[in-house]
Amino acid sequence: MTTEPSKAPPLYPKTHLLAASGIAALLSLALLVFPSSDVEAKKTTLSLELESPAEQLTQDQDAADVVQATNEPAASPFAQIENSAEDTQETAQAAPAPVVEEKKASGHREVIVAKGDTLSTLFEKVGLPATSVHEILASDKQAKQFSQLKHGQKLEFEVSPDGQLTNLHSKVSDMESISLTRNDKGYTFNRITAKPTVRSAYVHGVINSSLSQSAARAGLSHSLTMDMASVFGYDVDFAQDIRQGDEFDVIYEQKVVNGKAVGNGPILSARFTNRGKTYTAVRYTNKQGNSSYYTADGNSMRKAFIRTPVDFARISSKFSMGRKHPILNKIRAHKGVDYAAPRGTPIKAAGDGQVLLAGRRGGYGNTVIIQHGSTYRTLYGHMQGFAKGIKTGGSVKQGQVIGYIGTTGLSTGPHLHYEFQVNGVHVDPLGQKVAMADPISKAERSRFLAQSQPLMARMDQEKATQLASSKR
Repeated sequence: MTTEPSKAPPLYPKTHLLAASGIAALLSLALLVFPSSDVEAKKTTLSLELESPAEQLTQDQDAADVVQATNEPAASPFAQIENSAEDTQETAQAAPAPVVEEKKASGHREVIVAKGDTLSTLFEKVGLPATSVHEILASDKQAKQFSQLKHGQKLEFEVSPDGQLTNLHSKVSDMESISLTRNDKGYTFNRITAKPTVRSAYVHGVINSSLSQSAARAGLSHSLTMDMASVFGYDVDFAQDIRQGDEFDVIYEQKVVNGKAVGNGPILSARFTNRGKTYTAVRYTNKQGNSSYYTADGNSMRKAFIRTPVDFARISSKFSMGRKHPILNKIRAHKGVDYAAPRGTPIKAAGDGQVLLAGRRGGYGNTVIIQHGSTYRTLYGHMQGFAKGIKTGGSVKQGQVIGYIGTTGLSTGPHLHYEFQVNGVHVDPLGQKVAMADPISKAERSRFLAQSQPLMARMDQEKATQLASSKR
């Protein structure tokens, strides 16, 4: 008896096959209608291999979870746009102030002065007619200061809705600004000067190259470095005495505006150590209003003559009775000291006196001769020219600029030839001992010490703190 083989039961229920066919049809339709990357990604993660009703139910539930998660309102880009629009509308209704600020800002223009700019070109840059410049500058005598432009200077314009300049403002310096404001008659000029606060500042430095370089590295300005050299110029020859390892401490006045240093005042106290010897200086103003520098114990820093009439110069030739002249090529006494320095370097009077000569004198070229009392006389030769106001018969003060380094007369290069006479006899300026000026008077000594002692103590404390910090 032949038995007919029985038919194998279907692998999947018919309802499942219909469901799979429906899902495949939906996916095909979705690919045609939404060919986006999101759909592509979903397509690769959905499986059509339905192994069992339980697994299919699990996968259907997972898919539903994915769809629900990705359809959250916060994740929808359309929802974000709608919410942003609503937020903007609510903000505009709740706070209309920014609109006013925007209108105000729309009339504000700023320009930076570039090379070749004039006030007319700057007006054109902000949309104002260049022809209006003349009217504005003519409206006030001081308005012409706006035509004195500097590279990098900023000008701020306020322009009305009808295109009229209502205000022009510019910062001239950290302490000063100028403005022009429109009124019924034209424009009014106004200058605003900030009043700086004054504080004291401290600087310590060690010389390991030149004084100017070491001072700059320590934070001391060029002008204060020159002032320090002037204060100690009676005791220290800055042309030949400076050595590596010399130290200086300076307390000086500093002018500050809005927390920013905008300028310096005088040196209040200083200390300079040269070749192991320390010199101190304190600025003191007496009851008559006269200011001068004294040592910490009240002796005057000022002497009858300063040691070097040219700051930071190099001695190129010393005093000698048997030197061979570099031009005449024969033995000829060199009755002075030559200080070599760049052409145009200022030359200072060594002391108070009367100008006996300010003019040409043979091989000395342009020369100034000063008589100091009845005993002393100094000569300054080879000058390029004379300082303003220096003339024969006039008077000069110690440290006053009398001329400038040059090569006039018998000279091989720019330098100062400096001579010193005592009762008509030439002496070596470098070896000449000079008298001290008067010390602090007894009546003001206690007042002076009340200023001097705290300044000396502060320099000691500041230096110790700085050295301790550098060792950490």
